[in-house]
Amino acid sequence: MKTLITGGTGFVGSAVLRKLLDEGHTVRALVRANTDRRNLSGLPVDTVVGDLRDRKSLDRAIAGCQYLFHVAADYRLWVPRPFEMYEANVTGTLNIMRAAAGAKVERIVYTSSVATLGLNPDGRPADESTPVFYRDMIGHYKKSKFLAEAGVKRLIDERELPVVIVNPSTPIGARDIKPTPTGRIIVEAASGRMPAYVDTGLNLVHVDDVAAGHLLALKHGTVGERYILGARNMTLKQILTELADITGRPGPRFRLPHNLVLPLACLVEAGARMFKEDKPLLTVDGVRLSKKRMFFSTEKAKRELGFQTRPVREALSDAVDWFRKNNYI
Repeated sequence: MKTLITGGTGFVGSAVLRKLLDEGHTVRALVRANTDRRNLSGLPVDTVVGDLRDRKSLDRAIAGCQYLFHVAADYRLWVPRPFEMYEANVTGTLNIMRAAAGAKVERIVYTSSVATLGLNPDGRPADESTPVFYRDMIGHYKKSKFLAEAGVKRLIDERELPVVIVNPSTPIGARDIKPTPTGRIIVEAASGRMPAYVDTGLNLVHVDDVAAGHLLALKHGTVGERYILGARNMTLKQILTELADITGRPGPRFRLPHNLVLPLACLVEAGARMFKEDKPLLTVDGVRLSKKRMFFSTEKAKRELGFQTRPVREALSDAVDWFRKNNYI
């Protein structure tokens, strides 16, 4: 089973790649020339240099492959040059899908995101069928992932592309090298630098469970369907309190109103532009997103894929341990 994976050097992709190796796949990883390859260190993986914006490099990479896992994505809540995110997440996704169609790949698993899904106004956990529109998307990441998923669905309909879509919620765990926005929250909290919080919520899940869900989607998923890969819905206060218990650091003490945090986010972003920083800790889109609780149901994935998850406390502990061992904390 020769399988091409994109994003294998990243957080979720490296977990999927390891799961593929565990299940006997011969893995080829598409990597950019200047990418950080620490997550591939010591693994029996064939690497091929290419770029999602370069269709010819994708045709070469996917030649002879039976399966494709397209996990790569530009995941940032603030981008100084938004067009780069749309090139990676929208144009790049359509490029690799068309390359897969040309190579007659038997099966594709596309990693979308819960960012593309609708939310219930009353706070009930949303599912794959909750209504959603492009106008509901906040920020360039959500907009780009929404457009990418819509493009994949068109290719499924028009070219009968054999794609199963998975929508991970908020993965946490080891090998979050950048780290992701959620990983940064864990680092700051574990370092004792988050005494305050806003009233928001996330669905957390161990990154290795997300990886297992990808393989279940390959085996049992229905073409054209999408599956939420998540675990536990938690408020930010609950997350920070759990981290305080794990780390021995003080828990959150103050709840900040969104209307107070928003002007501060504007100032932080202005400073990031002035000093050419690429990862401001506080962003306007992040504050706007935090006004809604991102709670989701995983019943469909459990029912149709056999998806299972471990306790989220274990995921938080694994994340803290990895960040400590790698000197982020």
